[in-house]
Amino acid sequence: MAISPQITNLVVILVMMQVSKKIPFDNPTVLLGVRTMYIASNILILALYLYTGAQINKKKDLKTLKYVEPPPMGSQEEPRPVVTTVQDYDKQQLRTLLKGQLMGVGMMCVMHLYFKYTNPLVIQSIIPLKTALEGNLIKIHVFGQAAKGDLERPWKAAQGFMGMTQGEVKKDKASVESAEKSWRGGAKEE
Repeated sequence: MAISPQITNLVVILVMMQVSKKIPFDNPTVLLGVRTMYIASNILILALYLYTGAQINKKKDLKTLKYVEPPPMGSQEEPRPVVTTVQDYDKQQLRTLLKGQLMGVGMMCVMHLYFKYTNPLVIQSIIPLKTALEGNLIKIHVFGQAAKGDLERPWKAAQGFMGMTQGEVKKDKASVESAEKSWRGGAKEE
């Protein structure tokens, strides 16, 4: 049985919180080292995502992908049918990952530079890199795993706060046809 990434993230966070209490951040050399580690981690993640993007473009997988996207949580909208290609789906997923990473860096900059928090730098040097390496796009395009089973597109939405998700992505033929009939004429996503 595999250990879930959420559990390992929690363990890493708890361990690193204890370790970061013992780091003398008031020493300028140590602080510079931790900042360097954080910056290097984010450069590595960016390089990983850029390489993944190059692999997506190189493969040019134009196989059609049809699925039903659940409405946003709390919305009264109908589930939306999506018709796209594997390449476009992967590019969209990569854009989402890049936006999330930029948001994390922005929040960390505010916490560190404005509020003077230093302990999160240690944790944020490890968790985002670990998360990036465990991502579906990386598993397929960098590590060469087959897109079968849990890696078959479209992927399940990641669980949010307290295990809640926005709904399940459906890819069976009946769900797709039903959504195409009921949703604004089933327009193709561009």
